[in-house]
Amino acid sequence: MTVVTLNRPQALNALNSEVLKELIDVFAAYDADDSQHCLVLTGSEKAFAAGADIKEMQSQAFADMYSANFFGGWEQVTSTRKPWIAAVAGYALGGGCEVAMMADFIIAAGTAKFGQPEIKLRVTPGMGASQGLALAVGKAKAMEMCLTGRMIDAVEAERSGLVARGVPAGEFMAEVMKTAEAIAAMPPLPAIAVKEMVNAAFEMPLNQGIRFERRLFHGLFGTEDQKEGMSAFVEKGPGNWKGR
Repeated sequence: MTVVTLNRPQALNALNSEVLKELIDVFAAYDADDSQHCLVLTGSEKAFAAGADIKEMQSQAFADMYSANFFGGWEQVTSTRKPWIAAVAGYALGGGCEVAMMADFIIAAGTAKFGQPEIKLRVTPGMGASQGLALAVGKAKAMEMCLTGRMIDAVEAERSGLVARGVPAGEFMAEVMKTAEAIAAMPPLPAIAVKEMVNAAFEMPLNQGIRFERRLFHGLFGTEDQKEGMSAFVEKGPGNWKGR
């Protein structure tokens, strides 16, 4: 299991190009390491990430942003095939909320606050919130959050479907690690397949998605782990996976 902590306390973990570069490297290493099967991205008690670094963007012109494809590098983070969790305590605002939504799911401490306040800076979300938030919480709440900049707490975030679970602050990291360990203990090929299946639900019509799921399910019958897992179940033994 891999744990990654955002650590810019003087800036409430604001996201800049250096943070992005480091995360791209970390996620690439995680994806390539056959011994690692779940990643947790977290911040501090005060802030997961309070947004993108405004000082880095303030002086940029359209040509600068467009030619550099500013924020485009985050696609290298989201392309990881293995499961990862965003563990959010404190503020997850703007880009911070968007990075959390890039995870396969979010676990939130009771102190968590989510929001997209970009409109107050006379701009809009730029790292995917208009799409990801609408998919997670629906059009009405996504519109309200992006048009008003209103923050929501962990209770409302869980109720709205933005987070998988809200956990009391005192139990937060213990519960996150318990969940990550459970995922890491699963055979890796089905875990990758599950991630691909669920993400496909947002990218293709229902009948194609069901067919895609079925084919991945069929494909797993070509693995050693499927034979081992089903034999262990029938024989009531523990079974061991090989990742093959």
